[in-house]
Amino acid sequence: MHSKRRSNLLKTTKGYQRGRKKLIKLATTAAMKAGANAFRDRRAKKRTARSLWLVQLNAAVREHGLTYNKFINGLKKAKIELDRKVLAELAQKEPSAFAKLIEKIK
Repeated sequence: MHSKRRSNLLKTTKGYQRGRKKLIKLATTAAMKAGANAFRDRRAKKRTARSLWLVQLNAAVREHGLTYNKFINGLKKAKIELDRKVLAELAQKEPSAFAKLIEKIK
């Protein structure tokens, strides 16, 4: 059990530099920190993706003479329930459909 736990730890730290890949004490802390960073960054990834969609939407909407705030408000008033990810993708890949959507809002 003892050696199996150690060998599994060293498998997870494979590819790390210097003693962090082969010395148990250093490998343990390296694996713990890696896990903590991965946990934190899975959540940060969602935040950064959403902020990217907002920037893309704002740029696309301003080409049509609106602001992001007025655009979102118009969507809510028109009862159009599309999330920001879909809207950003629509603005980028289907500009004609996005223009029709803006006309509905105006």
